[in-house]
Amino acid sequence: MKRKGFRIVLMMAFVAVFVSGCKKNVGTPEDNAVVEETEDETDEQEQNRLFGYSCPDLSEPFYTVLKDSIGTALEEQGDRILVRDAGMDAETQAADIQMMIEEGVSAVFLCPVDPEQITASLEALKEADIPVINLDIRVKETDLTEAFIGSDDGNAGKLCGENLAERKPEGGKLVIVEKPENATINARITGFEEAVLNKGFEVVGRIDAGHAVGGLQSEFQKVLQENDQIDAVMCGDDAMALEVLSCLDKIGRNDILVYSVGGSPEIKTALADTESPMEGVGAQSPINIGKMAVKTADAMMDGGAYEKETSIETFFINGENVEMYGTDGWQ
Repeated sequence: MKRKGFRIVLMMAFVAVFVSGCKKNVGTPEDNAVVEETEDETDEQEQNRLFGYSCPDLSEPFYTVLKDSIGTALEEQGDRILVRDAGMDAETQAADIQMMIEEGVSAVFLCPVDPEQITASLEALKEADIPVINLDIRVKETDLTEAFIGSDDGNAGKLCGENLAERKPEGGKLVIVEKPENATINARITGFEEAVLNKGFEVVGRIDAGHAVGGLQSEFQKVLQENDQIDAVMCGDDAMALEVLSCLDKIGRNDILVYSVGGSPEIKTALADTESPMEGVGAQSPINIGKMAVKTADAMMDGGAYEKETSIETFFINGENVEMYGTDGWQ
């Protein structure tokens, strides 16, 4: 009896060991948590799409916020972003895009340094069957891109002009700070000038911020010296407006109304300062442009419907509503 009992115990122990050794291949997910998580992470990495983002200059806050908006939206859906800063050099941007082609990106979000010089890169992307979502600055050869998403620049300028007409119902003397070779800024200035047309305003000075001899501030000071009265300055973007504000601060003048298009934290801070001559800004939203860019790319990649051209709403911010938007970031 003892021998028989011993054999039974021995068999039970063998079965226990056998089952224990096989357990790594059976059971609930919790039983094999480490192995399954590692496999899932590997699969996810293989399935993630890589998108390229190429912009003129990441030292410009607008492009940094746009990059962050796109990156956040991509990350939320498990995709990745490859970022390249052209440093305002068209040749650098061309090299960056070639690198993106070699990396096999699924699509490229592109803000061109030069709308015309980018053509060769667009042709290379087309040949590689990589779609392009053109952002902010429209390329010359639009048939080489799948979609364009940008601000309603004409409306942004128009809003500034309408506000000026309300503030100065009798009209006045104007200075325009622009970049004639930049189509985006041209649209803003055109919207502004159309809004003040036949309202009693006279343009007494135009400054080309892209070719200002001695710098924008030097040119602006010259215009001030040549004109006893200037009622307002319309600037094509926030960077120009900050230069104008700096100049006015140096000479102690806050009686000239300053307008721009953008909506950077620096400009909104000036709007919140009751002593500043900054009057209003036609505000853009790089955050919304970025979100729409990713939404368009998703529809494009999935064979869904999307708009070939999208204008993101622009709106007016001044001292009366700036607190609603805040001064510590873009809207």
